[in-house]
Amino acid sequence: MSVMTQFISIAVDGPAASGKGTLARRLAEQFHLFYLDSGSVYRAVAKHILDLGKNPDNPEDAVSAALYVRDHLTTEMIDNPALRNDIVADATSRSCRFPPVRDVITETLRFYANHPPVSKHTKPFQGSILDGRDIGTVVCPNADVKLFLTANAKVRAERRFKELNAKGIETTYETVLQDMQDRDARDSGRETAPLKAAADAIHFDTSTMDVDTAFEKAVEVIRQKLA
Repeated sequence: MSVMTQFISIAVDGPAASGKGTLARRLAEQFHLFYLDSGSVYRAVAKHILDLGKNPDNPEDAVSAALYVRDHLTTEMIDNPALRNDIVADATSRSCRFPPVRDVITETLRFYANHPPVSKHTKPFQGSILDGRDIGTVVCPNADVKLFLTANAKVRAERRFKELNAKGIETTYETVLQDMQDRDARDSGRETAPLKAAADAIHFDTSTMDVDTAFEKAVEVIRQKLA
């Protein structure tokens, strides 16, 4: 259990399958923080576009969907298993590159980061932890702790390939690797909020690091930062 009493904010960034989501969720439990996966929010935007039969490459369709998600965001929306497929992932990478879309979602993420939801059934959160690709640089530039996770593209593709197979989704390792490399290029190359580490972020290369080791290192870093 954590004995910290101040409101704390943690940003966890990195490319797909770097382990940031798994780590962020465990840290949220450890320090009793509100957890929000920014990728799921962007995926919800993309899914709404696709559900309406619209075009993720059309900025007007993308902005309209972002506004809808902002105004109707729920836990059920971002926990929807239908968000976790390659079709939605590809549409997400395409639709989230538009600056107005990112402005809307950044505003939404920042609000929840600073105002974690309150429930009468649980004690108030001690802070928030968000993971994504621009949390430490754009969404929460003043976060108390910033972590940037990375891993070799082939390692990340193998992780995603196994994850998809476990869910019964048929694909090939080569396809997953190519899709991941394409997404990395789009995320890192976009003009607005590209994927990059904040100058004061602490880097974790999880290529050869198991989940428990990454978690233990992160807990140590956080305690040192907040001491």
